[in-house]
Amino acid sequence: MELSIRNVNDGKVYKLPEGKNLLDLLRTFVPDRERTVMAAKVNNVLRGLDYRLYHNSDVEFVGLDSVYGMRTYTHTLLFILSKAVADLCNGVEVSVEAPISNGYYIRLRNVEDRTINATDVRRAMDKLIARDILFERHECPTDEAIAMYQSCKRDSKVILLKTTGNLYTTYYTLEDYPDNYYSPLCPSTGWIKTYGVEKYHDGLLLRLPDPERPDQLKPFVTQNKMLEIFNEYHRWQDLGSMRTIGELNDICAKGHTSTLIDVSEALQEKKICHIAEDIERRGTVKMVLIAGPSSSGKTTFSKRLSVQLMTCGLRPRAISLDDYFLPRSQTPRDASGDYDYETIDALNLPLLAEQMKQLFQGEEVELPRYDFHSGESLPSGNRIKLLPNDVLVIEGIHALNPKLTATIDNKYKYKVYVSALTTMQLDDHNYISPSDNRLLRRIVRDDQFRGTSAADTIARWPSVRAGERKWIYPFAEKVDAMFNSALLFELAGLRAQVMPLLERVPENVPEYTEAHRLRTFLGYINPINIKTLPSPSLLREFLGGSSFHY
Repeated sequence: MELSIRNVNDGKVYKLPEGKNLLDLLRTFVPDRERTVMAAKVNNVLRGLDYRLYHNSDVEFVGLDSVYGMRTYTHTLLFILSKAVADLCNGVEVSVEAPISNGYYIRLRNVEDRTINATDVRRAMDKLIARDILFERHECPTDEAIAMYQSCKRDSKVILLKTTGNLYTTYYTLEDYPDNYYSPLCPSTGWIKTYGVEKYHDGLLLRLPDPERPDQLKPFVTQNKMLEIFNEYHRWQDLGSMRTIGELNDICAKGHTSTLIDVSEALQEKKICHIAEDIERRGTVKMVLIAGPSSSGKTTFSKRLSVQLMTCGLRPRAISLDDYFLPRSQTPRDASGDYDYETIDALNLPLLAEQMKQLFQGEEVELPRYDFHSGESLPSGNRIKLLPNDVLVIEGIHALNPKLTATIDNKYKYKVYVSALTTMQLDDHNYISPSDNRLLRRIVRDDQFRGTSAADTIARWPSVRAGERKWIYPFAEKVDAMFNSALLFELAGLRAQVMPLLERVPENVPEYTEAHRLRTFLGYINPINIKTLPSPSLLREFLGGSSFHY
């Protein structure tokens, strides 16, 4: 039987015999793109190029310039690295600890006195890549996969499979080395062209190609403070034997959910308390500046920090940067001609500087109020004057940008970066992106409080992330404190709320690809009851029921 395959990339319809795979389609009709394509969307579901076609379908090939192509490339690279390490020293396990410095921080477990260095790993990976070895796909009963992983002492995969309840499991092998990922792989090792492996602190840094220049690596970015946050949480998780989703599933199945919630919340409150005490101890701080990417929980953090500042004898005075927007007639426009509220130049910086100067000189000022309906800056009637124990708490996308407070002496400022730095892994080789954690939060919040569908939230997410990379991330390491807003249990807590929203995304829209991927990933996580979640919890900002007003 002959199939009609519509190629979304060029709009053409191709005829292909039933049962051929995507790689056959690529080689037959667009052979010049063969090694530049990483995977493909088939009816808006991401598939590996080994996927066989049995029905008329829409197919869209994706390369490194797509987030899906880059994810496929990355997982393929991680598979090769894990196999290379196993070849070098049997028993040493790879753990993908954190997305950092435009790459991934890799820790080697069970090294003991055996020497493995970045040069050896790179050389072993190069050999595997040069041989252009095929990845072979297998499907078997889950109990057989568990026994296989037990035989090679891959404990994190064993406990994940034991706790998900799936009857059958799919995995791949690279020669004799088995592994599995919740997204596709490239067809063979030879698909990998550009990468780097180098020593990084007490582990390795796996570096990736730049999507805009695939023959070059992404530039290295120093992120020592962020790495320390990841490492601090990993050390705590190691003590509690709760590094992976499999272990989380197991702990909750044994009836320890309430304890886990209590400990996670207490850990966050302890961190907030330490930040407040540091601010009070410095003695000169008059302005706390808080920023972080979307859905990091910045608002709840600022409110909880304000409570802790009061326990330290300080009086927090909240100021919203949104009230300093320029009148709409003066707002800059983006490349599409729309009003650009993301740029710092959308703020009335001269007014902000003048009012900060007046406040620091002991004068009283009337704060502005921005009316989003009319697009006008109006008087608020809210007059404030800084008293000796007063501290301004300013939260917003540009709060860490030095341009915002250029006229204020640094001794008066205390900067905090807030983000959901997810430290839980699916298993040792399958990291969980902090961006996914934040997107799930935003989907739940937007549906409940803003009447926005999951499809619309997903559609806006790339532009949101682009704004974060431009206006927030460059200043993240130049702070006095970092706060990790991710809760150890939260993905299990969000699952029941977000799954029905993702299931409503229709198959015939581009956002279905992301919704399907998130559903696949969440399928490994067992839901938990979060009725005992305390009302001040940061997660309440997204779920509702908070004791704070927003």
